[in-house]
Amino acid sequence: MGQIKGDRTVEIEAPIERCYEIAADVENATEWQGSLKDVEVLERDGERRPLLVETKSDAKVKTVRAVLRFSYDPPTGIRWVQEKGDTKSLVGSWAFEDLGSGRTRAVYSLEADPGRMLGLLLRGPAETKVRDFLLGNAAEGLKEKAEA
Repeated sequence: MGQIKGDRTVEIEAPIERCYEIAADVENATEWQGSLKDVEVLERDGERRPLLVETKSDAKVKTVRAVLRFSYDPPTGIRWVQEKGDTKSLVGSWAFEDLGSGRTRAVYSLEADPGRMLGLLLRGPAETKVRDFLLGNAAEGLKEKAEA
């Protein structure tokens, strides 16, 4: 099994600043990102934003642990890369585009190499279900939270 990658785009009836603010509040992402089970901030940047974070995520077939390093580009983007964890590699991002009239386009992207052991669990239909679950959960969760 190779890489799991994809992206989801949602249009949100909320300003770009609100969408960015919610996504950048990594510590509270478990409230709206259903696949994310636990977040522990290990290190903060000069602006007190989470810089190095340990997460536990529900990958449907297994709970997956990752230590992620975040970078921020307010209000248009957030990026993270795995430093260590259960997957061989993991890179993700949020990209935000101001559509005017208080509307935002949000794109959630994820690229993961599950590695050999986890890859054995993710074959055929399971791979598609896991990808859809991880991607759709974040994008729809952000939309729901921002529009509330």
